[in-house]
Amino acid sequence: MGHAEIPLRHWEAGQTARRDFWWAQSLLVLVAFTSFIVYVTWAAFQGRHYHWGPYLSPLYSPELFGDSPNSWFGPKPSWYPAFLPWSPALLILWAPGLFRLTCYYYRGAYYKAFWADPPACTVTEPRNKYLGERYFPLVMQNVHRYFLYLALIFLLILGHDVWNALWFRDPSTGQMEFGIGVGTLVLAVNLVLLGSYALGCHSLRHLVGGRFDLMLPWRHTVYSCVTCLNARHPRFAAVSLFWVAFSDLYVRMCATGIWSDWRIL
Repeated sequence: MGHAEIPLRHWEAGQTARRDFWWAQSLLVLVAFTSFIVYVTWAAFQGRHYHWGPYLSPLYSPELFGDSPNSWFGPKPSWYPAFLPWSPALLILWAPGLFRLTCYYYRGAYYKAFWADPPACTVTEPRNKYLGERYFPLVMQNVHRYFLYLALIFLLILGHDVWNALWFRDPSTGQMEFGIGVGTLVLAVNLVLLGSYALGCHSLRHLVGGRFDLMLPWRHTVYSCVTCLNARHPRFAAVSLFWVAFSDLYVRMCATGIWSDWRIL
């Protein structure tokens, strides 16, 4: 039987047969992530205007050292290197930052947007060899499960910050009184969104039930709850990213007097 040789078409980087706006999502992610990184970097290096009244910016929590009433161990420590800019955020931001950086959802998002690896499904990428995450530095992505444990601790601390945001000092008596301000709601929403994102983590889903062939009723309930959040993981990842920056901005604007916090109760 005769046969014919059909030459395969060579596709250049970025070529595809798709006719939709496949590049729109990657472009949106690129702009959003870049904007977030620029703002958070700027805010973290400020080292001031990160607290107002009972409010503490989530970018600075926990405040291990600092000048707010929420500081755990007092002001700037004497051992801090003099040649480095001082900011309480620089001591703690690495933990939630690396939790997001190694997140399974964020990997897929910024691999496409920043590295074009690939730019989108069925779109060619600017490389001929696929290495995956087996080699340095991408092999370090496997530490995500350990940063999950730190993220869960941070949620407890942020929950305590929301509790603190319920208590205002009366300027006339100096006594602490219960109240709810707009900032209280901003920090509470931030906690809910971050909690929904972290508690829907793929690693947590595996931890609570993915390793078991037969689960007890209580474990199945926990697994179902995590699975429910996991189904919306990309949405919570994106919205919580925006809201944590907005929470810092709200506290910062109150601290500088640009915004006035409205007491609801």
